[in-house]
Amino acid sequence: MVADDQALIRAGFRVLIDSSPDCLVVAEAADGAEAVRRATRTRPDVILMDIRMPVMDGIEATRLITADPALSDSRVVILTTFDLDEYVYEALRVGASGFLLKDTPPEELLSAIRVVARGDALLSPSVTRRVIAQFNRLAPPSASAEAPFAALTDRERDVLAAVARGLSNSEIGDDLHMSVATVKTHVSRILAKLDARDRTQLVVLAYQAGLA
Repeated sequence: MVADDQALIRAGFRVLIDSSPDCLVVAEAADGAEAVRRATRTRPDVILMDIRMPVMDGIEATRLITADPALSDSRVVILTTFDLDEYVYEALRVGASGFLLKDTPPEELLSAIRVVARGDALLSPSVTRRVIAQFNRLAPPSASAEAPFAALTDRERDVLAAVARGLSNSEIGDDLHMSVATVKTHVSRILAKLDARDRTQLVVLAYQAGLA
């Protein structure tokens, strides 16, 4: 689904996405409230969400979508013009799975959609980390933020720190001397213990708690 208040941008994304044999735009929305309604109706795998929209902005729409159990398999990708947009961090905090610049090259956009649909990697991890780090410097982590991490084993904390650095499962395995299968098991357990939707949420939580 594509949610943007500019019809020309929505049309451009639709043409691009529909041109790919494995992707299809199932819905469009011109504001956040409409995005929530159409997401509930169509349950898309990936939602490209603009931040600044009338009626309801993309952040509130993202919060409502990610909080809906019926949409637990839907992933929100924030569309923004600037990679250090202050609203991007807030969108990640409320449940977005990553973000893309609106001038991202077509092939990179399609690749990113596939990545998020799989739920197995971050979007532009170096930029995502930079955004999160910048805004956590403005709001230092609190003691309560680290409380959920008490359930993690030392090894799981090591894996989480590697995830927060943007490493893939293969890279984590090489770094921590374990098999990719073992890494996947640890990541799955960490997601469950922290009640996180995906790896991007793990990065946000790790930075909020001062663990990364």
